[in-house]
Amino acid sequence: MSTTKNLSPFNEDHSRRKFIHNLTKVAGTAAFLSLPLAGNAGVFFNMKQKDNTVGEIMDLFISQFPGGALSNTVDTLKAGDRDIKVTGIVTTMFATVEVIRKAINLGANFIIAHEPTFYNHLDETAWLADDDVYRYKADLLKQHNIAVWRNHDYIHRLNPDGVRMGVLNQLNWQSYYNPAASSVLMLPATSLKSLIEYLKQKLFISQVRYIGNPEQSCQKILLMPGAAGGTRQIQAMGKEKPDVLICGEIQEWETAEYVRDAQAEGQKLSLIVLGHIASEEPGSEFMATWLNKNVPGIKITHVLANNSLSFL
Repeated sequence: MSTTKNLSPFNEDHSRRKFIHNLTKVAGTAAFLSLPLAGNAGVFFNMKQKDNTVGEIMDLFISQFPGGALSNTVDTLKAGDRDIKVTGIVTTMFATVEVIRKAINLGANFIIAHEPTFYNHLDETAWLADDDVYRYKADLLKQHNIAVWRNHDYIHRLNPDGVRMGVLNQLNWQSYYNPAASSVLMLPATSLKSLIEYLKQKLFISQVRYIGNPEQSCQKILLMPGAAGGTRQIQAMGKEKPDVLICGEIQEWETAEYVRDAQAEGQKLSLIVLGHIASEEPGSEFMATWLNKNVPGIKITHVLANNSLSFL
């Protein structure tokens, strides 16, 4: 099967961004901020330049959603309180110790993270009460009066999904987005190998895991950032019949085995596993740009959490 290489979406020269960059100078995702939100037609309420508190900024973001705050959500404060006056904001995937230290150096006392801070989905800490690592991290946050808010459920409930929009923007795939089938993209045909190299370049990944023939032509893409779970991934592949599933992470005994058996059956189906952090990090940049637009007068910085795992 012939493949088409060196098409425009895959040959642009983009220099690697700095490890930390101040989004007061970046407007790369601004175009998405004008897209309609569920029930609010894209209306944003800019906060006046004053001593904004953590709670006011949280409420501003939540105000975009019909019905207001969710009654059952993991998007709660993990450290600090609502009344803290914000001196600076850091957005990130994970509020790691290194990210916290960078926030301190930046003079920022509000961290908005997409994923848990204390090693479990609900950020339950009773089981960690006597753990040295937990105590060090919790004490570091308390010592510097830093608030940490997880923004996971809300940003995913934006219409369109804020994390997906951040990923599409970073990949320069905005024009392929179809609201009617938000996970499916029809790209110009390219080889699986070229697609992998493009993803690595754009998302700053050194290596990915994959299943498939590197020379396979890929055009219909199923994009599922994060950890959708094997059932959802397999059902989506069965329904959409993509050339390749691009996802954040998998259960190896589920999705990977389905793809391997599909190939044995004769289907043209490949798999690219980016890693959870790399696949959703652009969502935190999307959040930073939203803050930059809607909370003037506060320094907003996106800090990369980086991959927790290394490869030999």
